[in-house]
Amino acid sequence: QVHLVESGGGLVQAGDSLRLSCVASGFAFSNYTMGWFRRAPGKEREFVAGIGWSTGMTQYADSGLGRFIVSRDNAKNTVYLQMNSLKIEDTAVYYCGSLVAGMWTRASDYSYWGQGTQVTVSS
Repeated sequence: QVHLVESGGGLVQAGDSLRLSCVASGFAFSNYTMGWFRRAPGKEREFVAGIGWSTGMTQYADSGLGRFIVSRDNAKNTVYLQMNSLKIEDTAVYYCGSLVAGMWTRASDYSYWGQGTQVTVSS
C-alpha cells in the first residue's frame, strides 16, 4: 500500500517560514522524482517544486523561485519543502507527489499523492 503523508503546514504571518515534510512508504522512493504542488481555493492544483530521483536536480515554479527550497532524504523516504518569506498568495493545501516519467510540472503525470497539508499565510 502506497502512502504519502504531508506535514508541517500551519498558520503563519507573511514573511515567516515553514518546512513541509512528506514521508513516503510502499514504493521505491529513491527511484522517483518527487514534487510539491498546491491547490488554492477555487483553483487547480499547480506545480511548486520538484527534485529528481538520482542527481538531486531541482525545479521551481516562478512563484517560489528564490524563496522555496526542495530537498530529500532517501534514507528517511522523505521529501521537504522549505518555504521562506511566505506571502498571502502562498495560502493553499500543499501536496506531495511521486513521478516515474513525465513532466515535472504536470500533476496528471504523477503516480501517487498524499492528502495534503494546509498552509495559511495571514497579514
